[in-house]
Amino acid sequence: METIITSKVSLVLCPIMTDLATKERIKETAHGLVMQYGIRSVSMDDIANALGMSKKTIYQYFADKDELVVAVVGDVIRKSEQDCERDQAQAENAIHEIFLAMEMVVEMFRSMNPSIVYDMHKYHPNAFRLFQQHKNEYLYNVMKENILKGIKEELYRPEIDVEIMARFRVESIMVTFNPEFQRSLKNSMAEIQTELIIHFLYGLVTLKGYKLILKYQQARINKEGK
Repeated sequence: METIITSKVSLVLCPIMTDLATKERIKETAHGLVMQYGIRSVSMDDIANALGMSKKTIYQYFADKDELVVAVVGDVIRKSEQDCERDQAQAENAIHEIFLAMEMVVEMFRSMNPSIVYDMHKYHPNAFRLFQQHKNEYLYNVMKENILKGIKEELYRPEIDVEIMARFRVESIMVTFNPEFQRSLKNSMAEIQTELIIHFLYGLVTLKGYKLILKYQQARINKEGK
């Protein structure tokens, strides 16, 4: 009897697991193409060709490109939130948390097409709303908590208006994706965002915090030099 039940469960679970694996493969492939070429430049045909499957098969899992883009953006956001929580748990202090986050941001921006946010805004409003919600709520709260923590640790100046500076920081992320801003500079997105983060930190810190920035900056330079 147990063997029969086990067999029946396996017959039910195997197709489900196969479907989930296929869906994940579609999302992963779409993510890789979008990060490299931008959202608008990648068609469903491109994704199907990269997967070696028909568009008809993709449409069994995603109704259209918009639904697929939303799924890809949702996965990126979940990964970002996991990284933020990991950095908060591992950080020695508020400044160290920013440096850990900067490593993650730089790594992501190195492989990101600069047109992604513009494409989302213009052609995929559902995905853009998801991104905006992540930025305006989750990232804002992470930054606010970091500033409060830094003030408590006497690394950030106590007179800082926490809400203004937290909102300023999350909005400064968007500058990197501005086409006009990009065209006026020869720097990569990763270089631009690094400069903005360091500038932001110097505006927050006490003398004690300033010395820590120098310490973590030197450690970062040494790591990159290896």
